[in-house]
Amino acid sequence: MTFLRKHWYDFAGVLAIVVLVILWIYHSQLTDYQLLMWLSLVSLFFHQLEEYRIVGTFPGMVNRTLFKSNQPDRYPLNTNTALVINIVVGWVAYFIAAIAGEKVIWLGIATILISFGNVLAHTLVFNIRGKTIYNAGMATSLLLFVPCIFFFFKIIYEGNLVSITDYLIGIPLGVVFNYFGVIKLINWLSDKNTTYIFDNRNLLPADRKRQDVF
Repeated sequence: MTFLRKHWYDFAGVLAIVVLVILWIYHSQLTDYQLLMWLSLVSLFFHQLEEYRIVGTFPGMVNRTLFKSNQPDRYPLNTNTALVINIVVGWVAYFIAAIAGEKVIWLGIATILISFGNVLAHTLVFNIRGKTIYNAGMATSLLLFVPCIFFFFKIIYEGNLVSITDYLIGIPLGVVFNYFGVIKLINWLSDKNTTYIFDNRNLLPADRKRQDVF
């Protein structure tokens, strides 16, 4: 599990490439909605890769900027919580929405609201709180999540795929995912004495205590 906590986002990058290759081969067999939901999953994978690996400073930013933590390497967000939120909540929800397609439009709405929540958080909340113009995860939010959100609603409206029931289930579920599946989970699983600690590279530069070796 220690290895998985340190590298789940690297697997996300690999899975993103695998899914893209499969989509390139079989895209003609998918509806526009199905293709969009698979691309939404891919966007999540790349988003997580930007947050935790390519730039990598998302954990430190959340702990320092959002929660004003004096232990940004472990509190309140730690490596175990990040694993649970991103895989158990994120991967599972987006994957089911993609594999089930039009059968669960309400879940598609919920996952799109997760993406929308990320766009708001990365473009407004984190930049305002941290007094920055960029933060880890912002690029993929704008370049990947925003187009997915736009084409999702375009497809469901033009194809007359969505019902009132889908909205009545999907919107509250999206709120639950964003609040309880992210913010509350961070609080519930927080522990100042945890051993699930982020590496220096996952912290903001000012919070790094020593030079990483590799």
